[in-house]
Amino acid sequence: MQMNPAHHGLCPDFPATAEDAHGWLSMCMARAARPVRPEFAQGFPAHVELRSAAVLIAILWHEQEPSILLTRRTEALKSHAGQISFPGGKVDALDASVVDAALREAWEEVGLAQDRVSVVGEMEVYPTLSGFAIHPVVGIVTVPVSLVPEPGEVAEIFELPLARALDLSAYQRHAFNRGGVTGEYYSLTHEEHFIWGATAGMLHQLAVRLA
Repeated sequence: MQMNPAHHGLCPDFPATAEDAHGWLSMCMARAARPVRPEFAQGFPAHVELRSAAVLIAILWHEQEPSILLTRRTEALKSHAGQISFPGGKVDALDASVVDAALREAWEEVGLAQDRVSVVGEMEVYPTLSGFAIHPVVGIVTVPVSLVPEPGEVAEIFELPLARALDLSAYQRHAFNRGGVTGEYYSLTHEEHFIWGATAGMLHQLAVRLA
């Protein structure tokens, strides 16, 4: 496996190629010491019925600086308008699996073809107070790739450097009280983007797994 000597202190370093990256990510995710749960999970209300959703954590494997694909939702959406998110959405009855749902949503939202994604695996389900059990699917995307935002849902497509996402010191923790449920959530900034809530929480899960 060829490693990029520009990166140090990760697990073990960023591989130079997308093919090597798949094995590296698989190894790091498999050897995580324990399940990583969002901070508020202990106080999650048991009476909330969660609906299944899936997101694709798509890692664009640029040789010099791998990055994670993120979107900014349009302001016209009824829920989570303007927020930063991964491509994803509800798991439909016709989806064969949560992986299929994540890949379908990525195609519909940003035009990412399924055959350009090498799926590595899934992380722990992430419950949200909005009533979803989100299945984070991790995949490697070989670049270059052409992406087109679906104008009804996606206002912007941008990339978060993987090194930034894996820097645990970059995350901030915030207290919340919503509907009588208290806890904490994570946030992360990149340039003008403020990433918070479930998206930041799942990025933090990935960072802990690869630390």
